[in-house]
Amino acid sequence: MMYLKNAITGIRFWIVLFFVLRLFGITNPPLETAHHWRQTTVTMPARNFLETNNNILYPRVDFAGEKTGITGMEFPALNYLIYLLSLVFGYAHWYGRLINLIVSSIGLWFFYKLVKKYFNQSLAFNATFILLFSIWFTYSRKIMPDTFSMSLVIIGIYYGSNYFDTKSSIKNISGYFIFTLLGVLSKLPSAYLLIVFAPFIFDTEKNRKAKIIFILTTGIVISIVSVYYFYWVPYLTQHYQFEHFFMGKGILQGMREVFGDVYNGFEKFYLDTLQIAGFILFVAGLGLAMKNKSHRIILVFSLSFGAFVVIIFKAGLTFTHHSYYMVPFAPVMALLAANTLEYLTQPKLKLALLLLILIESLGNKMSDFYIKEENLALVRLETELDKLGERKDLILINSGEVPTPMYFAHRKGWIAKNVKVADDAWIQDLKSKGLKHIVILKRVFAKEISLNYRKVLENKDFDIYEP
Repeated sequence: MMYLKNAITGIRFWIVLFFVLRLFGITNPPLETAHHWRQTTVTMPARNFLETNNNILYPRVDFAGEKTGITGMEFPALNYLIYLLSLVFGYAHWYGRLINLIVSSIGLWFFYKLVKKYFNQSLAFNATFILLFSIWFTYSRKIMPDTFSMSLVIIGIYYGSNYFDTKSSIKNISGYFIFTLLGVLSKLPSAYLLIVFAPFIFDTEKNRKAKIIFILTTGIVISIVSVYYFYWVPYLTQHYQFEHFFMGKGILQGMREVFGDVYNGFEKFYLDTLQIAGFILFVAGLGLAMKNKSHRIILVFSLSFGAFVVIIFKAGLTFTHHSYYMVPFAPVMALLAANTLEYLTQPKLKLALLLLILIESLGNKMSDFYIKEENLALVRLETELDKLGERKDLILINSGEVPTPMYFAHRKGWIAKNVKVADDAWIQDLKSKGLKHIVILKRVFAKEISLNYRKVLENKDFDIYEP
């Protein structure tokens, strides 16, 4: 009985338990309501690495029309891991879910170790528990690089901190370099959290040689990341004439957009990240840290929030409309929320608050584990098109800016809104470029329209025309 009690009160139990529980529906196609489009822009390059060209520096999407589909995007580390698994087991999109869940679970464990090292075991447990049920809960099983990237950065920070706190070693500086580089390459905004190393750099008691080596190592990371994002990504976009990746906007423009949409921006903090209960604890934790002059917590928050604001303003309206931008800041908010629990003397009250966060999170996120029937209809799109032609045939889908149906069609081509699809002159131009079929979606991602072309397939979910 004592062993069981010790296991349950250890954070590894909860990380493993909810790793296992989140395996439910792990093989689902990326068709859940939230961010299916973002997931399929990860699976497209992964499948193309397998079927077209496996050069990691030339990722390809499927909705660039007659072009190659090569375009600038986030460094495809997650995509390439999917490809490597596919070499062994055959292609399946859900590998991305599993890889992300594994890496993100390991990231939680390193977050726990990091907080425990600089604060205490109680704060580390509560912060990690809250982070587990934050926005990370569902995004860690999506085929997206957000929690994947942040987990790698957290692991890198752990090894970097070890480099300063213990005898400098090749293991620690190598761990910092490898994990930080892969994490930041996978998702550029994750780099903001490296600001926490500022106190180490300016600490006069730290070994001068160690600081120089650390700064040089960080400089190499920054250089590699900068070459990729500020030279290679623009080069691919320009040379292959297809723009896909969002590189942000000017700070002043972003500020105007964020302040012009304050409510949606604030909602990302109070609702999307920790849910309402967690956000209340976060605010209280910040207030208690200031009241009790908890300098270390205040320093972590001040540095990270200041750096994160730059991310917010660089994103502008994109930040206020996409919750995944909050993933990098969730660990900081979880730390502050857990700080509130440190001041509560009644164990039952602490437990009740943690359970409230758990229940609120599960209640709000269960829809991500199921696929709506009308969305699942897209899985049949590839089979129906196979009956009509070859996979090399170019198609047009009336899904507007949503590339998800193109992925499930397992073809390349164009996506456009109905008003554009109804333009016969444009269709004739696409036909001269190789267009073979037009897919008209009826129930998801678009509304039905009739075209004056030969209809070769009709069902309740989509029609297919030959122009």
